[in-house]
Amino acid sequence: MDRITFKPLLLAAGLLAFMPMAQATSTLVYCSEASPAGFDPSQYTSGTDFDASAETVFNRLTQFKRGGTEVEPGLATSWEVSKDGLAYTFHLRDGVKFHTTDFFTPSRDFNADDVLFTFNRLLDAQSPFRKAYPSESPYFTDMGLNTTIKSVDKLDEHTVRFSLNNVDASFVQNLAMSFASVQSAEYAAQLLKEGRAEEINQKPVGTGPFVFKRYQKDSQIRYVANKQYWKPEDVKLDNLVFAITPDAASRLQKLKAGECQVSGYPRPADIEVMKQDPNLRVLQQAGFNLGFLAYNVTHPPLDQLKVRQALDMAIDKP
Repeated sequence: MDRITFKPLLLAAGLLAFMPMAQATSTLVYCSEASPAGFDPSQYTSGTDFDASAETVFNRLTQFKRGGTEVEPGLATSWEVSKDGLAYTFHLRDGVKFHTTDFFTPSRDFNADDVLFTFNRLLDAQSPFRKAYPSESPYFTDMGLNTTIKSVDKLDEHTVRFSLNNVDASFVQNLAMSFASVQSAEYAAQLLKEGRAEEINQKPVGTGPFVFKRYQKDSQIRYVANKQYWKPEDVKLDNLVFAITPDAASRLQKLKAGECQVSGYPRPADIEVMKQDPNLRVLQQAGFNLGFLAYNVTHPPLDQLKVRQALDMAIDKP
């Protein structure tokens, strides 16, 4: 069997490309590049953290179609936008199950209460879940959603309305991003009652294709298939293992030895070598990244226009 290494930053890209071959086995081992800082996607900004939680355990109201940036329904089946662009009404998917784990057994399906908990927690700096892991929800606030969202209201069990303070043309796309992963309000209530609010970041519960089983820092993360997933055709594995291997050379050796079937973040110098190996497939695509150089114009000499112009002309843009 061919083994895969890839350049894209998210595990999802690698898994999707691997799926046709993965049907022949019940377990896939992914050589990941680092230990996640935690399992609550709202608290982090890195691909490492999102791969371990948002792309495995959780879903969002909207989601990106595979391989692109076009948005499609997720936990919301449809939505309407008011004429003034200040109200978004989402109709929620019926019959979606939260994970049953060793530490939580849901008594109901996903509904509007879960959406309200997820976003009100991000809006409320005094939320006990914000205090359990002091965090500014960096992605959420950096994108201005803490000031854009005026309120989130439950219209009925399967309908929610986001009221905005200002028009945001990218609002639906923003809700498809990893930080907007929907949490279980029922699980959160259980954690609060037991005085264990911090465990929302250690023992995740979502609606996604894989159920979190256990995590050994700097060693491995284990997941099992969500047999009740609302998109059963997307669950092609019984087990998913993250073999945490920080050294790129070690990841490559594990890949060649068959100790993992998918790996990421290769050393640039190794890419051509891997392409020449008949047992490996290297997947590549352009990254959706934007790099920029920002000047602090309150400090000399950057407060001088000609200095900034000179620096701009000195950059070899091609």
